[in-house]
Amino acid sequence: MLRAVARIDLAASERNAARLCALVGERTALCAVVKARASGHGAAQVARAALAGGAGSLAVATAEEAAELREQGIGAEVPVLVLGALSGEELPVALAAGGELVAWDERFVVAIARTAERLGLREPVRIHVKYDTGLGRLGTRDRAQALAVAERVAAADGLVLRGAMTHCATADGDLEFLEAQLAAFAPFVERMRRIAPVIAHAANSAATLRAPASHFDMVRCGIALHGCDPMNEDPDIWGLEPALELRSYVAAVKPLASGESVGYGRRFVAERPTRVATVPIGYGDGVARAHANNGEVLIAGRRHPIIGMVSMDNITVDLGPDSHVRVGEEVVLIGRSGAERITVEDVARRIGTINHEVLCRLAERVTRRWHRDGEPVE
Repeated sequence: MLRAVARIDLAASERNAARLCALVGERTALCAVVKARASGHGAAQVARAALAGGAGSLAVATAEEAAELREQGIGAEVPVLVLGALSGEELPVALAAGGELVAWDERFVVAIARTAERLGLREPVRIHVKYDTGLGRLGTRDRAQALAVAERVAAADGLVLRGAMTHCATADGDLEFLEAQLAAFAPFVERMRRIAPVIAHAANSAATLRAPASHFDMVRCGIALHGCDPMNEDPDIWGLEPALELRSYVAAVKPLASGESVGYGRRFVAERPTRVATVPIGYGDGVARAHANNGEVLIAGRRHPIIGMVSMDNITVDLGPDSHVRVGEEVVLIGRSGAERITVEDVARRIGTINHEVLCRLAERVTRRWHRDGEPVE
C-alpha cells in the first residue's frame, strides 16, 4: 500500500486528444502541450498517448523539458516547440534537443543562428515568431518589429520561418477581448505568409473549446488533454475524461472527545465526540495548507471533511461518531469512490485557484502509476 499515489489513465489522455482532434477538424493540427511534466501526469507518457490520439506535435516550456523528451526517445521525428524564453545558457540545450523556438527579438535570432552554427546542426532551426496581441507577457506588441524578426529569420542561414503565433489572454472568460486579439492576429498572419508559408496558431485549451475562429492551422492544448475543464467548472461539459486520480489510505483511526483538538495550532476542536482518521499525505505531496478545515476526501464511497491543519506529511479527516472505517482503507482525494467523485476543479474551487495549479503542485514524492483502462503500463 502506497502513502500517496497518482494513478494516470493514458487511455483517457489518448481519447481526450482524439476528442480535440475531432473538434478542430482535419484542417487544424493538435499540438499537445506537456510542460511541467504534463501538469504532473508524466511528460513522456502523456506525449506518447497524445500522439497516439492524433496530435501532430508537442510543446514544452523549457529547454530542459525538450531535452528530457528527446532522452525518452520523443522529439526526433515529432516537432517539439519550446514556448518559453531561453537564456544564453539554455539555448544550446534547446537546439541540441531539436526544439523549435519562439522569437520576437532580432538579437535573439542572431544568437540562435550563431549557436546553431557553433553546434554544427545538420537540420535548420525552425522559428515561430510571437506577436503579442494582448496577453502582455512574451512577444512584441509592435507588429512591424515582429515582421522584421520574421524577415531576419527568413534571410538567415540555418534558420527556417515556421510559425506565426500569439496567445489568448481571456479565452476562459471574456470572449469579446479574445475576438479583439484574433482581429489583430489575422492580418499579422497574412503579412507573415507573404514572407514564408508559416503555420498560424493562437488557441489554448479554452479557446479551442469555445472559439472556433481561433483554431487557424494548429491549436495548443494542455489542460484539456488531461481531461480537465479550462474554465475550471466541469470536464463533463466538454466530453473530456479526467486522467488523474490521487489516492492515499487510512493510517490511523482514533476517538476524539468533545473539546479535544487535532493538528498544529488546534485549528479544529471537536464540539462532539467523533472519530478521526489520519491520512499520510500533506503539503509535502501537494495538498495545499489552504485545505485546513476546507476540503473533503472519499472513503468507501462516502464524503468526509478534512479537519485541522494540513501538515507536511498528514491530513486528518472527520469520520463521524458511528463510522466503521478501518486502518488500511483507501482514501480518494481526486477521483471516484462508489457513486461519488471529487474533480480537480472541485479541489481548486475550494481554495480559490485553478485546476492547473492543483495538478502542478503534486510533488515528485507522490508515486505515479500509469495504466490504460486499468491495465498497468510502464
